[in-house]
Amino acid sequence: MEVVPPVEDTQHQSTRGEDLARISTGLVQLHSRYYGKGPTKAKTHMVNDTVICILRGGFTTVERTLIDQGKVDAVYEMRRSFQTVMEEQFTAIVEDVTGRRVIAYMSQIHQNPDLAVEIFVLEPLEEGATSPAGVEGLPEVG
Repeated sequence: MEVVPPVEDTQHQSTRGEDLARISTGLVQLHSRYYGKGPTKAKTHMVNDTVICILRGGFTTVERTLIDQGKVDAVYEMRRSFQTVMEEQFTAIVEDVTGRRVIAYMSQIHQNPDLAVEIFVLEPLEEGATSPAGVEGLPEVG
């Protein structure tokens, strides 16, 4: 016997999925606009007060050439500098979609395979509050 979730549960999941997709799309568009090449795939997850976006592909030809020639540190440094300059634009995407303030933003790249990870920590919700985007967190452990 198949268990069908109540309609409101289905709508909640659909809204959450749409919101996470909007974050992925927004971050890919920023990468594309400012690097001239964007990631080929992106997936965003939300766990408690943390939004994590994993972006696949996206190194420019110049970056790939530097990596292939053993100049990985130059690519890391350039990407870190870019993330610092772009922090406001990156966090604005997450804040607009979730309706919550980002209190911390971190970014990391990996060269093989080509990955970038964008992590956003959201301001905790007040006890009993629900997220404007309808995204509920899991109970904290510890």
